[in-house]
Amino acid sequence: MPHAPNRRRPCALNAALALPLAVWLTACGGGGGNDSDVAGATTCSVAAQKAWLADYLDEWYFWYRLSPRPNAGAYSTVDAYYDALLYTGGVADFPADRWSYSESTESFNRFFGNGQTLGWGMAVSGLEAVADQGPLYVRLVEPLSPAGLAGVLRGDQVISVNGRSAADMVRANDFSALTPGSADQALELVLRRQGSERIVQLRSAVFSLTPVPLDTVLTSPAGRRLGYVVVKDMISQVDTPVEAAFRRFRAANVDAVVLDLRYNGGGLVSVANTVASYLAGQRGNGRVFASLLYNDKRAAANNTSYRFTNPDAAVGAAKAYVLMGARTCSASEQVINGLRGVGIEVVAIGDASCGKPVGFLPQSSCGTTYSAVNFESVNERNEGRYFDGFAATCPVQEDFTQALGNPAEPLLATALQAADLGR
Repeated sequence: MPHAPNRRRPCALNAALALPLAVWLTACGGGGGNDSDVAGATTCSVAAQKAWLADYLDEWYFWYRLSPRPNAGAYSTVDAYYDALLYTGGVADFPADRWSYSESTESFNRFFGNGQTLGWGMAVSGLEAVADQGPLYVRLVEPLSPAGLAGVLRGDQVISVNGRSAADMVRANDFSALTPGSADQALELVLRRQGSERIVQLRSAVFSLTPVPLDTVLTSPAGRRLGYVVVKDMISQVDTPVEAAFRRFRAANVDAVVLDLRYNGGGLVSVANTVASYLAGQRGNGRVFASLLYNDKRAAANNTSYRFTNPDAAVGAAKAYVLMGARTCSASEQVINGLRGVGIEVVAIGDASCGKPVGFLPQSSCGTTYSAVNFESVNERNEGRYFDGFAATCPVQEDFTQALGNPAEPLLATALQAADLGR
């Protein structure tokens, strides 16, 4: 039986038919190791779709034995019935399913296939603002997005959104205004930077993601050279920039690498495997990165293992510094678990990760892609089920006014200090 890894003391996961043979581990959804070979509903009536969902989950859902098995006739919509089919908890080893979801197949393929998304391209510090009822900051901006092109920056304080005060949004824990429903939707922001306020007008659009927005070589206070790379999404568009980053790290003869996964919500298992392999190098080559374990109906056909490789640009570190937090989820957590499984020390800096050791083999039907939990993921030591997330080795509170990559930014500063101290 898979077991949870030991917690460390603080310092002082479609194959939708259009995208075969892909494995997804994402914060809100993701998929598995082999094609499901399941056709969608034969017709798209509500009754037919509900019948198809019941059959599909009975065969493929990881917790099919624990499904509530509701009466389909009691639900007027397919979405409501899908939600009712999901495991609601009650078994000690597994919390309730808070991960399975659905979205339009168009949106799914846009993100995982094309590396694009619809939006304004900015994310805010909603979790933190709600927790302490403090200011709301822009925490991340996609460079090629409407927000990025308009000059919005990390650290900008949000004063209002479409006339509603940020303080009211925080009190209500309601940030829905920042998620557009369609392209060309207007958004008016009042932002404050260095004491000056300005109005920013944006229109939502489909834009290309920048999954590796930053890499650089830094020098620690004691003179150690460290590579620093931000990996934001585990999508196929990561491969080229990550390879380039690690080639630069090799050329600079870095002493260690700081991998920033604080905003990485997950994605492809294969990409997580690649990222981890650049860190592990020969230390992991050929060993198990992750094993994906399906339910008893699918185990014989679908259980599979991903193995570390040894890319030419790999650094082969005995220790890795990983910046993480509540948004570090799924495939990004798999990097941490996979490295630890082959004996590489991971110094985790920031806050606890989200706790998602399960993933999906997404299936499309009638224009909707369903990401229902299909498998759990374990490392070479059979460690998994980290539903509480990974605890930070060095707990550090984030400062959104500091730019990513700035040596004074608290998480990165802690990593540089830890490297100097040999932690």
